[in-house]
Amino acid sequence: MAEVPADSRGATYLGFDFGERNIGVAVGQSVTGTAAPLRTLRAQPSARLWAAISELIDQWLPAGLVVGLSHQQDGSENPITAPTLRFCRQLEGRYRLPVYTVDETLTTAESRTHFYQRRRRKSVEFEQVKDEMAAQLILQTWFSIDKASPR
Repeated sequence: MAEVPADSRGATYLGFDFGERNIGVAVGQSVTGTAAPLRTLRAQPSARLWAAISELIDQWLPAGLVVGLSHQQDGSENPITAPTLRFCRQLEGRYRLPVYTVDETLTTAESRTHFYQRRRRKSVEFEQVKDEMAAQLILQTWFSIDKASPR
């Protein structure tokens, strides 16, 4: 995927937790390295999905997009890897923005831990926000890594 430009400090980015049913979205600032969950989008029908993503891009004017890329714990691809990479190519083609990927292994499990530690709510509520919380963790992870290093 894309290399991070040197002048992107303080820029806004959108993060995505791709799934075949739902796609979590978060927004973050590179200067603070923090992100916040935005919303969960239904992946189908695709016309509605792309309209919602376009609306978010128009609203937030991101410098780039970050997508979590899932692998098996041994590093091999899993069934969602290829559809996620296709989603990345579609984002690049539609919006002409740089798209970055970051390992998202276990972000949903980690978001569950954060949810229950901070909010102490019911599991039904977690199901409604788990994807956008995972997107938040994906984006924060990406902010924290050394993006100058080859991946």
